[in-house]
Amino acid sequence: MSGKTISLFLLLVSMGSWAQTDSLPNCLSLNLNHMTHGEVRGGGLPDMSDEGNMESNANFLLGRTRLNVNFQRPGLEAQAVLQNTAIWGMKGNQNLELYEAWVKMRTDYGLFAQVGRVALAYDDERIIGPNDFATASKSHDLLRLGYEGYGHQFHAILSYNQNASNIFGGSYYKDGAQYYKTMHTFWYHYDVPHFPLGASLLFMNIGEQAGVPESDKDYATNPERTVFQQIYGGYVNFHPKYLTLEGSYYRQTGTNADEKMNASPIDAWMAGVKATIKPSDRYGFVLGYDYLSGDEYMVVRQPGTLGSILKVQSKGFTPVYGSRTKFYGILDYFYRSAYLDGSTPGLQNTFVGGYYKPTSRIDCGLTYHYLGTATKLSGLEMTLGHAVEFEASYRFSDDISLKACYTQMHGTNTMDRLKQNKGDKNARWGWFSLVISPKILTTKW
Repeated sequence: MSGKTISLFLLLVSMGSWAQTDSLPNCLSLNLNHMTHGEVRGGGLPDMSDEGNMESNANFLLGRTRLNVNFQRPGLEAQAVLQNTAIWGMKGNQNLELYEAWVKMRTDYGLFAQVGRVALAYDDERIIGPNDFATASKSHDLLRLGYEGYGHQFHAILSYNQNASNIFGGSYYKDGAQYYKTMHTFWYHYDVPHFPLGASLLFMNIGEQAGVPESDKDYATNPERTVFQQIYGGYVNFHPKYLTLEGSYYRQTGTNADEKMNASPIDAWMAGVKATIKPSDRYGFVLGYDYLSGDEYMVVRQPGTLGSILKVQSKGFTPVYGSRTKFYGILDYFYRSAYLDGSTPGLQNTFVGGYYKPTSRIDCGLTYHYLGTATKLSGLEMTLGHAVEFEASYRFSDDISLKACYTQMHGTNTMDRLKQNKGDKNARWGWFSLVISPKILTTKW
């Protein structure tokens, strides 16, 4: 989006009626959200120690507190969310941050402009979502321009990240709050009038830092530059009375920068379908299938051997900023940690489950996942493993709830070889979250 286009949009916003008048109310609210989270987990993740005998379990308690301040008046809204996360017993406090801080202007014509740090969520959060289960969650520094009205929604998101305001060396971006340097996103959604169908289109152009800074000795062979990858596709939701059908398809092209700041071309895709059947308010069923493409011609090294695999083109789909635990198992095992040699065999996820609500305060759910690779591997089966998840929640009141889950995954020899787990291919994970969200203050004048 050019500077002239942005200037024209802001001019249209300024022509709208968003100025404050004495006869219209101001509203200020102050809310608190506290989560105490505990985990007991073991196995699954690779042992990266030289000796190969690290303890493969962890037990801990974590606290996350958010203080949310929101101001609204006709045509203007502002929000700031202060967040602190810390493991119980942690020395010091290095996790205090401003999770959200933004200002949003609206006109009478459905146009809006928003600027600041924002937690984004689009469609089913497959590609863009806060991933709130990750405790710290995700937010983005951005400018968002858009229109919403008559069933149409259009958003344009522009982001540019930097480490510091240095004149010398200030253009090199690494180890920042986001792994991307620039992001341009365009999202359009339409809800069909008087019919339970909604559809979205998404296009993202993500610029990542590649190469090394000018001061590095390898600058001549790998100079600093920004490489771009594109993600585009769509999402459909059909939701008649007792049934919800969801489908999504996305392609990933362009150039990708890896952890070593090297650039390689990428050509990947994913597709997913999901059906939720709800014959009653008390119970329901869910089933679906996800396919994420993987790298071709993967050579799986034997444990303990040396060498590396040269990857000319990446065929493995990466769900960038999505809320992964919603789709590929709560364990978040396949896109949280890398496979051997940085390649990915992709993922096939077939799942089926059900939920039951015995009372108005209690919810229970059980889900089974069959997990396999998308790429055929020489000498190895495509089955990665099987996972079972049991979840339960209890609502003490509107602002106090307790949720617990236990996940058991049984991995195959393929899982063992790809992750180099040295025999510990099974994973177990139990956790609970106590969430208390009181509304402290709301005042109008």
